[in-house]
Amino acid sequence: MENQNNRRRPSRGGKSRPGHAYPAPNEGRRAPARDPLPTGPFADMGIDPRINANIAAMGLNKPTPIQDQAIPAVVGGRDVLGLAQTGTGKTAAFGLPMLTRLIKFGKKPDPKTCRALILAPTRELATQIATNIDAYAEGTPIRSFRVVGGASINVQTERMSRGVDVLIATPGRLMDLIERRAIDLSATTYLVLDEADQMLDIGFIHTLRKIARMLPKERQTLMFSATMPKLMSELSDTYLTDPVKVAVNPPGKAADKIDQGVHFVSQGDKATLLAEYLAKHPGELSMVFGRTKHGCEKLSKLLDKWGFSVAAIHGNKSQGQRERALQAFRKGDTQVLVATDVAARGLDIPEVAHVYNYDLPNVAENYVHRIGRTARAGRDGRAVAFCAPAELGELRAIERAMKSSITVIGGEVPAATAPAGRGGAPRGRGKPMDGGGNKRPARRPSRQPRSRQAKA
Repeated sequence: MENQNNRRRPSRGGKSRPGHAYPAPNEGRRAPARDPLPTGPFADMGIDPRINANIAAMGLNKPTPIQDQAIPAVVGGRDVLGLAQTGTGKTAAFGLPMLTRLIKFGKKPDPKTCRALILAPTRELATQIATNIDAYAEGTPIRSFRVVGGASINVQTERMSRGVDVLIATPGRLMDLIERRAIDLSATTYLVLDEADQMLDIGFIHTLRKIARMLPKERQTLMFSATMPKLMSELSDTYLTDPVKVAVNPPGKAADKIDQGVHFVSQGDKATLLAEYLAKHPGELSMVFGRTKHGCEKLSKLLDKWGFSVAAIHGNKSQGQRERALQAFRKGDTQVLVATDVAARGLDIPEVAHVYNYDLPNVAENYVHRIGRTARAGRDGRAVAFCAPAELGELRAIERAMKSSITVIGGEVPAATAPAGRGGAPRGRGKPMDGGGNKRPARRPSRQPRSRQAKA
């Protein structure tokens, strides 16, 4: 579980910058320190008492498997290669021991430098990591800063002129700042690559190689990935030296508390089917994943027209729009968040009760990341996949990756796919998760669902 501290204090004397829905991660504020806590399982693994006190106040009292295996190795100065899905507590696994080692420096970093660099593939994941790092380091001398696209590069350049202890960045914006000579990586002794496989998927391999050449050879490197493609082996050889290998939650395995189901439906009928599912769970948070930016925007506007409280995040949204949408969703002001795969990893919102795969992902492993947005912090969750006839190939690829079949909860299984899957169990129409599921006539997505027509 990756905890968050969403109640941010503004910097002393600072002004809120336009485009930010809430204060950006640590911009120099100094919170009062808690009394050090030298006891407990994290203290036993070598975590600094001041950091231990902060995480205890956050409710982080028992290490997750990835934390239990990785923290002692990081405290001991070893490189680590971690294979784990999102939601397993990776941020604390690398953040707590890294901060423990940074506290021992005892002096401010030099201008334009950072002592620790954390790279993340998306703005949303970088923001969440920064929020967690700030919460872990509250009341200590550690200062962190986040640099992502969509925010003012001039403001980021000015802030980096003073140097930071921890820099959280997306690879593209980091290279922009390096090319402006606003960042110097020659003093960076700690490097973290989070969701490294996704960085490769979206084409950052050449950027990562450039960054590697700018870092000191004597450094500690931590690499975490949900999958281990061939290119990852090459990347680990480039970055890591005699790493400790840690593996929890094998690739393709979904959380046990997620109740999964697939509903077969024509493509043109998906919007009304989604509206009917959403209407059965008023007041509960739902995430809806689509394949394209245009499709997500169109769907969100349609749901809004039908009276749902909805927001969308995708690559065509500005950073301010994305942060405002996420803030409203976290607070419950918005009950439905429609998103592309930019939100498939890293977002930790425990209140999300339902995930709907409106479009099945092209990459089978992304299905597990998507549904991992629910059933967090020990809660139960539900995931429904809408499968059109043209998406049967994607569905079978997902089942092969998971090594299990997804229960059919509605619609008619196409005759060509009715035979048993890999697990040997016969497929067919299963018990609907929400009490419905008979074959439904095709409707135009622009037609308002019957449940909404009755209320109009």
